[in-house]
Amino acid sequence: MIERVFRPTALKRSLFFLFLDIALSFASLYLAYLLRFNFHVPVIYLHSLGLIFVILIPLKIFSLFLFRNYFIVWRFFGFADAKNVIKAHLLAYLLFGVVYLLFESYFRPFPRSVIAIDFFLSLIFVGAVRASRRILQEHNPKQKERPALLIGANQQAGTIVRSALQGSILYYPVAIVAYKENENMVGAYINNIKVYDKDHLRELLATSPKPSVIIAEKLSTVDLQTLANELNSYGVFDIKKVKMLGSKDEKLEDLSIEDLLARHPKDLDTEAIAAFIRGKRILITGAGGSIGSEIARQCEKFGAAALTLVESSEFNLYQIGEQIEGASLRLLSVTDKEGLEEIFAEVKPEVVIHAAAYKHVPICEHNKAAAVKNNVLGTKNVIDCAIAHKVQKAVVISTDKAVRPTNVMGATKRVTELYAQNVPSGETEIVVVRFGNVLGSSGSVIPKFKQQIESGGPVTVTHPEITRYFMLIPEACQLVLQTATIAKGGELFILDMGAPVKIVDLARQMIRLYGKEGEVEIVFTGLRPGEKLYEELLIDEREAKTRYSSIFITRPTPYDFSQLLHDIDILLEAEDKVAALQKIVPEFVHQP
Repeated sequence: MIERVFRPTALKRSLFFLFLDIALSFASLYLAYLLRFNFHVPVIYLHSLGLIFVILIPLKIFSLFLFRNYFIVWRFFGFADAKNVIKAHLLAYLLFGVVYLLFESYFRPFPRSVIAIDFFLSLIFVGAVRASRRILQEHNPKQKERPALLIGANQQAGTIVRSALQGSILYYPVAIVAYKENENMVGAYINNIKVYDKDHLRELLATSPKPSVIIAEKLSTVDLQTLANELNSYGVFDIKKVKMLGSKDEKLEDLSIEDLLARHPKDLDTEAIAAFIRGKRILITGAGGSIGSEIARQCEKFGAAALTLVESSEFNLYQIGEQIEGASLRLLSVTDKEGLEEIFAEVKPEVVIHAAAYKHVPICEHNKAAAVKNNVLGTKNVIDCAIAHKVQKAVVISTDKAVRPTNVMGATKRVTELYAQNVPSGETEIVVVRFGNVLGSSGSVIPKFKQQIESGGPVTVTHPEITRYFMLIPEACQLVLQTATIAKGGELFILDMGAPVKIVDLARQMIRLYGKEGEVEIVFTGLRPGEKLYEELLIDEREAKTRYSSIFITRPTPYDFSQLLHDIDILLEAEDKVAALQKIVPEFVHQP
């Protein structure tokens, strides 16, 4: 009962400040009289004191209400609220001045200087009471048991400090380090927290037994890797970063391996992508997968007129449907040619993005017929439907495993590349985009390593020399859309994935991030069937640059289309899928 009575509500908060303001206003007015008459107020002036109180207080309450001063949350009182207190006082005393000029005779005798004194006293009293809880809270933070070092002397750092002082986050900043930017602020203070240069990093971390670090500065991937390695070497593993949720909102999240491996293309042309996507009807296959779902989100973001999402997994289709309101959800396998025809005839897409595929190498090795049917026949069905229904542009997603393939999955993707390049496309522009692994996709090593580390290890790596290309999913998908803006049909585009990463180095970095170095071991299990040591993105040196440095183009590989159709028919019916694939893709050297 007591807890319910004293629990804050909007009404209780408003009434509290209302009665407090009445009391403070009377106190400030009486003190103004005392100061004006040196603490001996003549009786003759007491009449005007009562009259002023009766008139001025309602005007002040009205003004404070008008500027929403009775709706603030006490502990969040800020600069904007302080400005509103000042505005309310200016309005109230201006209105009182008007009343006084109209009815001056009723106030005589009246010491006018009292109003000026009262204005400043009331402003101090009302403002100080509202700011008092914020001041007390900032001088007595509840979270001092989790001190943190802020990296970055910028606006985000100031926001983090304020959030900590308000108790909104579980960290209490004790120092700020200007790491790469704003080094001219060294020695200054942000919200009473001193700014140091990066040479003091180790010394500052040594002052706390369990140091934490919050990165508020925007750093390149290389700088972020350097900083993370340095912090790990000092025994710091609780590393957070500031993530922007919009133009003003932000939150803290753990520094991830994706942050350390991310390669941010400098030539993302979002205006070109928006101009290409905006107002178009777009159909996406494999829309519930890692790539397809992100492309769907990007298309919604860039203003697609209508989205048709085709997916064979009910659960995946449900998930992406929950994220994109208004999308047309179609539960269908791309191997169902008749079903595809019906969808194309109904929705009349202008752009088709084909991301449906079986991609896991070991699974495809053990299910060769299913891999061939889904990847080859499925892609052929999508391309044929796009041509038949005169789709403006069809984008086919391929993989680096299609280059000199050593496994069934890579060989099937190479067949789809050949089909897309050689099919008579009529009015439809067909383009293939090839890239490597995306960070955090389903079945990738990162979720697997994370689970192994959390369970105490060991972390399993197939070979000490195995390397892979990596890119963030959103950026890979944006580049896919960007290639479509420059495609004319028949091209094979290749995304610049940066330098390849050794998987064992990736495992070691993740172990360090989790603070498990020396506790979790790495075990080498040997290459899996069809697995390469090194992935390639190019077949030969015939690639050429486009106007975007992150996108390359290679000349198509000619293949007589009638022969290709015949060979694909044989492939679909063949019992020996490997031999049939090698007939179409001579460079396919199977490694079972």
